[in-house]
Amino acid sequence: MTDILEVARRQVLEEGKGLTAEQAYECLTLPDERLEDLLALAHEVRMRWCGPEVEVEGIVSLKTGGCPEDCHFCSQSGRFESPVRSVWLNIPELVEAAKETAKTGATEFCIVAAVRGPDRRLMDQVREGIKAINEAVEINIACSLGMLTREQVDELVAMGVHRYNHNLETARSHFPNVVTTHTWEERWETCLMVKEAGMELCCGGIIGMGETVEQRAEFAGQLAELEPDEVPLNFLAPRPGTPFEHYGLVEGGEALKTIGAFRLALPRTILRYAGGRELTLGDLGTRSGMLGGINAIIVGNYLTTLGRPAEQDLQLLSELRMPIKALSKTL
Repeated sequence: MTDILEVARRQVLEEGKGLTAEQAYECLTLPDERLEDLLALAHEVRMRWCGPEVEVEGIVSLKTGGCPEDCHFCSQSGRFESPVRSVWLNIPELVEAAKETAKTGATEFCIVAAVRGPDRRLMDQVREGIKAINEAVEINIACSLGMLTREQVDELVAMGVHRYNHNLETARSHFPNVVTTHTWEERWETCLMVKEAGMELCCGGIIGMGETVEQRAEFAGQLAELEPDEVPLNFLAPRPGTPFEHYGLVEGGEALKTIGAFRLALPRTILRYAGGRELTLGDLGTRSGMLGGINAIIVGNYLTTLGRPAEQDLQLLSELRMPIKALSKTL
């Protein structure tokens, strides 16, 4: 029987062709004693096809809570009895958050809103916010505003939005167990429109929401088919009041196998550490992931959970001699 890592070395490292879902499953089910081999190969792939630079990003919520959707992992849903309440951020606060993000060396600042999709009020506030940020600081601006119409996609392009985040969240076969108020296909359609309009697409999901290992592999294959510019990997941090509040954390070795497998399925993609890594991986696991295929991080806090101080992540990058990606305006 041919060893999957030998296959991956030829197919991914040498030829730049990502693993299929079936091959990703083989990586996800490798025995624990092969984990270091998987991460070492994933790191080689990252260095060959992406280079040593690490993209640093900060995020801020323009509208927090009160979302009408029922994403079972999310404490911002207005359908659950969670401690998160609906709040809007004003423009000066948005600009200040962008300035603080830029001070860390970050090149991306993402404006996020807890909505099904943006209404006129939100689009107007985003436009005003982007204008104010651009006047105050030099940083690429990304947005995550839910599902879009084609007109809204074009409007965001005209505002100068550099990248749009819209996660598929999980494999298509598992999605109905996670969300019931909209479909996986609706999310997919927004992603396609973003790509067609010329914005960079950021699209990932959350590991540990009750999916099988087969479904994790399926998810990796579906992301590879979509070909996003960036894939944020979150690990479920169960939130009080949500349907998933009693789910356990993803085990560290399992999380690292996921990182390695996703890098081999997506050799040229920005693979970003996102929410849940602090609980799932801790300091040593975070370091292992950076040496196992990760080439981007979110610094500071997330939308409803606390992250590590930005200084810790920047110190880690310095120790690993991984340069922070320089700012470049691509739109």
